[in-house]
Order: sequence, then C-alpha cells, then structure tokens
Amino acid sequence: MKDLPYTPNPINTSSVQMSSELMALAETLARNVHENWASDRIKQGWKYGAERNDDKKEHPCLIPYEDLPEEEKEYDRRTAMETIKVILGLGWRIEKK
Repeated sequence: MKDLPYTPNPINTSSVQMSSELMALAETLARNVHENWASDRIKQGWKYGAERNDDKKEHPCLIPYEDLPEEEKEYDRRTAMETIKVILGLGWRIEKK
C-alpha cells in the first residue's frame, strides 16, 4: 500500500450533454443496477430488514426499485448517467436499433 493518500481522478464529463432518450436509458440502467445489487445480496443470504444489520444480513433496500426512497434511486441514477457520459465523452456512440 502506498503512503500517499488516494486522490480520485474521474474522467471529466461536465461537457457531455444527454438527450431525453439517454436520460430514459439511464433510468432503465439505474433500475437494473438495483436489480443486480439486490439479486447478488439475496444470493449471499441477505434479506429485507427495516434497518441495515450486517451481522443478520438485513438491508432496508432489498425492495423493488420503485419502492426505494428517492435518495437511493438517485444514487443508482448518478451511477448510470455517469457511465453513459463517460462512454459518450470517450467518443463512443449509443444508438437504439
């Protein structure tokens, strides 16, 4: 391990604009991010619990995406949007067939 503190250096996507179609895609990806996360947790033996408890493997977000609190949805949306922006910022195109 290095002695220096870690300094994140994400790709700058501040100039990337997203169309309404890509925003809709981001919402679909956000939902899928949650579904994959929840699926993995359930496979690991986690279940729903009103409060997170790592010892009991309980988590309050093991619920359908539409029932998540808005701040949890927003976390998944930011991940999805930033992924799309990086793809576009690196010169790739996203188009629907």
